Amino acid sequence: MKKILSQIKQYMGATIATPVCVVLEVVMEVLLPLITAKIIDDGITQGDLGVVVKYGIIMVVAAMFSLMFGALAGAYAAKASTGFACNLREEIYRKIQTFSFSNIDKFSTAGLITRMTTDITNIQNAFQMCIRIAVRAPIMLISSMVMSFRVNSKISAMFLVALVFLGTVLGLIVANAMKSFSAAFHKYDELNASVQENVSAIRVVKAYVREDYEKQKFSKASGNLYNMLVKAESIVALNNPVMMFVNYAAVLCISWFGAHYVVGGSLTVGELNQLFSYMFSAFMSLMMLSFIFVMISMSTASIKRISEVLDEEPDITDPENSVKEMKDGSIDFNNVQFAYFKGENKEVLQDIDLHIRSGETVGIIGPTGCGKTSLVNLISRLYDVTEGSVCVGGVDVKKYDTEFLRDNVSVVLQKNVLFSGTILENLRWGNENATEEDCIKACKAACADEFIERMPDGYNTHIERGGANVSGGQKQRLCIARALMKQPKVLILDDSTSAVDTATDAKIKAAFAEMIPGTTKLIIAQRISSVEHADRIVVLEDGRISGIGTHEELLKNNETYADIYNSQVGGGGDFDRPENSAGKAVDAGKEGV
Repeated sequence: MKKILSQIKQYMGATIATPVCVVLEVVMEVLLPLITAKIIDDGITQGDLGVVVKYGIIMVVAAMFSLMFGALAGAYAAKASTGFACNLREEIYRKIQTFSFSNIDKFSTAGLITRMTTDITNIQNAFQMCIRIAVRAPIMLISSMVMSFRVNSKISAMFLVALVFLGTVLGLIVANAMKSFSAAFHKYDELNASVQENVSAIRVVKAYVREDYEKQKFSKASGNLYNMLVKAESIVALNNPVMMFVNYAAVLCISWFGAHYVVGGSLTVGELNQLFSYMFSAFMSLMMLSFIFVMISMSTASIKRISEVLDEEPDITDPENSVKEMKDGSIDFNNVQFAYFKGENKEVLQDIDLHIRSGETVGIIGPTGCGKTSLVNLISRLYDVTEGSVCVGGVDVKKYDTEFLRDNVSVVLQKNVLFSGTILENLRWGNENATEEDCIKACKAACADEFIERMPDGYNTHIERGGANVSGGQKQRLCIARALMKQPKVLILDDSTSAVDTATDAKIKAAFAEMIPGTTKLIIAQRISSVEHADRIVVLEDGRISGIGTHEELLKNNETYADIYNSQVGGGGDFDRPENSAGKAVDAGKEGV
């Protein structure tokens, strides 16, 4: 709660001003029935027009002040609540930016979106009601009761019994509604997850003609949420008929007994009218309190969900005296063990002892799920090792400033992402101060210049969100160019040329040797042709290193590598590889094996 409420500080003035204005508004409203009684008893009944005019003017002034204070309270409440929600969203977003991949893995994307939208909106509405309605309702309730007893204690006692009965029934209604509203929040996550998955994979949905299936899945999630909310709202809907029943019953009782008192002379018509006004105000205040309890219940569930994000401590933090110098691009894996979830015996990497020289080109290959991506993620500290250490430039990555480390270890991830904006704007993610000439140079090295020049606006061509208007191969080449813009000490390509033909792949590798000769290059690939010319190739199998060596050495000595090689070359090689090259490769494979 402290972290959440700390977001109010900037709007503390509006937060305090709201209840102050509400109190003044209530004071003016409480005076109105009293003035009305004066007009009836001292003016109309006595036939004194002067009294009617005098108190009429006072009533208009009081009503105008009430209106003014109410408007001010509404404006201040809106400013405080929307500002609070804005700060809270920004705080959650900033917090998420500090998370490592392991932190993000704990929360689903749909869950985080729900927290930043629906949950914060609930807290915003509850906060606005707390600083306005939650102040107004009890003050109005107490004031109405005090003024009623001041007029006639016997009739007010009946009024009090009706209030206690109404309060008890409303309490039972709210208690049952709270359970249903709390359960509904989990259904929001399911609904958002369905939308997110469908929209992000819309091409696959259409390619497999699965629109009807996705509609049914969404309808199910939407229907579950609908059922939960209908149940909750149906319970809350009982508030109004219950209040109206008690209200009319109280009106009948007070009218009956009040008429006797008026006839007996112990109560005036104006005072009876005054009692009715206070009764309506008290009942409405009690009903508003019941809605406040529902909102608080809903916001409590939201507060818990948001607190989970704000209380989550980043697994990866910088040391006090972090290192901001990197000698070279050498990489050392020293007896590394790694598991995604701490405390579990499901290690993705085991006994990794690997030493890579600065400037060396190393290929990493192995069956799907053997831990290739997990291995390189440890270098830029996207995850931390479970045991052992990873050193870059002779320094443990945990001692580096994280931003400095990631600036010097450039990664082209398996899932290539481009952002909406021009090609130049995307390239400058690698170096925000890069000139257009620098961008062109990097694109030439990544073989991206050839398709950029064919675009109508060249390097100023707009890229749609997620790179929707470029092909998979074009997206990969732009991401490689973006990584080259950083001039890194270490460059990691995580299966980043899978959508590029072999000839272009070879050109990119040749350009690396020319443009970044001193950079250490790690190339994860599924096809042998992408790594066969590397200085060394690391073969991973079941999270362990099963072989290290050159292409020729591994063909002779490593069964896993030979199997991968023969399965690719024996099937005809890469589709874009020259026929004679494939034939030579088959012969070489036979000799090696």
